[in-house]
Amino acid sequence: MAERPESATAGDPPSEALLRGVAAGCAATAEALRGARAVPGPEALEEMVADFVAVRGRPSGTGLDTDAKASHRLLECRSDLLTTAASALTVQAAVAVAIGGRRDSAGLPAEQFWYAEPPTTRLLALRLTGNLTLRSVLFQNAVRTALGLGAARLVAGALELSHGFWVLLAVLTLGRTTAGATWSTVRSAAVGTLLGALAAGVLIFEAGGTVNVYAVILVPTMFVAFSVGPIAGPAWAQGLFTLVVSAAFSQLAPATWRLAETRLLDVLAGCAIGLVCGVLAWPAGARPEVRRSVAELLRAVGPLVQVTVVAAVCASGTSGDPRPRDGAAEEALRLTRHRLRIAEGAYAQYRTEGGRYPVDGGPDWHLALNCATHAEIGSHWLPRQAYGPAPPDAVRWARESVGQLATAMDQAAAFPPGGVRVRPTPLPPEVVSATPAPVLPALVDIDSWLQTLAAELTAIGGSGPDGPPTVRGGGTDPAAARDATARTGR
Repeated sequence: MAERPESATAGDPPSEALLRGVAAGCAATAEALRGARAVPGPEALEEMVADFVAVRGRPSGTGLDTDAKASHRLLECRSDLLTTAASALTVQAAVAVAIGGRRDSAGLPAEQFWYAEPPTTRLLALRLTGNLTLRSVLFQNAVRTALGLGAARLVAGALELSHGFWVLLAVLTLGRTTAGATWSTVRSAAVGTLLGALAAGVLIFEAGGTVNVYAVILVPTMFVAFSVGPIAGPAWAQGLFTLVVSAAFSQLAPATWRLAETRLLDVLAGCAIGLVCGVLAWPAGARPEVRRSVAELLRAVGPLVQVTVVAAVCASGTSGDPRPRDGAAEEALRLTRHRLRIAEGAYAQYRTEGGRYPVDGGPDWHLALNCATHAEIGSHWLPRQAYGPAPPDAVRWARESVGQLATAMDQAAAFPPGGVRVRPTPLPPEVVSATPAPVLPALVDIDSWLQTLAAELTAIGGSGPDGPPTVRGGGTDPAAARDATARTGR
């Protein structure tokens, strides 16, 4: 990009230098991931970013800022480049933590890599407590499995089944996260077990007490069962496994064809218990949960965006200073992070359940997660780029613009037919001209961030084919939306 004549960064020395530094940092990180070199730290790129931030509000001196419009466009390009550099820094720091053993994120937003310093026990405790809610699909799966195993143990004990652990094993291996998937699985497993029991009965009837026969066929049968079974489906898996257990148990004690009958009855009992638990405990799986969790996530993102913009336009001090968050900002970030993890878990399970994306013109759940992620990342970086408090007109614009976006977030959480359309008020020229040069880059960052979030929010869509309602003060501009969407790396 730095070498292309038509590139906006070509001819701007600070942009060219940072862009080449980003490329070098990405290349070094890629080599580290391939094992070709030691894991680099983000310090070199951090220094380049700090130098760029110190001069990005100044004229380029190359003719790129001969008029106000060109100067503003240059600031926008530098803002996009700074976003790219922040992404590269995030990659380098993440690799340093993941495979380099680094336990801090000096120079980077501490909240972004909050998990680097705490010990493993603390992280495990946070993960457990974070999922102790009925809205967590992990908690739902744990409850469903526990109920199924408890019922299987009760049935096996009450009926005094000779191989009752097969009932528990069937519940454990055949249960699925939706009632429909469980029914499909147990139906195939029952057919496979029936055929496997018939084959095992014939084997035991013909071989009788000849232990050598079972010893010879055990290993190849196990090999086929454990290699083909998981690929071919539950029918093959259960049928072949029935042969395996018959061959194994026949070597331990004299067996009759009733061993296969016992296996069949136990598996059928386990299938029935698993199906009942699937019907009674969250039968729809993650489908309703992903909608509910994404709605709660969008409602949490609105306040986070608002407090972030207020912190950025009202900040004092020099760029990059770590400023303590107030209570409202801390709570907004904590709530967004928690609901983002819950929504990510629900979406991951939803995709494994065969859900299509988007469904019949329905919401784009993955884009909603991306929108929330970009809002969270912006809350880490934007307050760090502020050079001082903005003038009153700029503060008024920022509050109005972010208020429009927050309103759209709340409306989008209801997933109205067709979704919502919003375009926050762009940075007015009169505000640009009245804003001191050192403060202006922070306003451009805020404007670009809000426009990107608005474009993503519009693209999420809704629950029906109707046209999206327009949020007050927004309006629509397809070209601007496409341009903002192209910058979703922030």
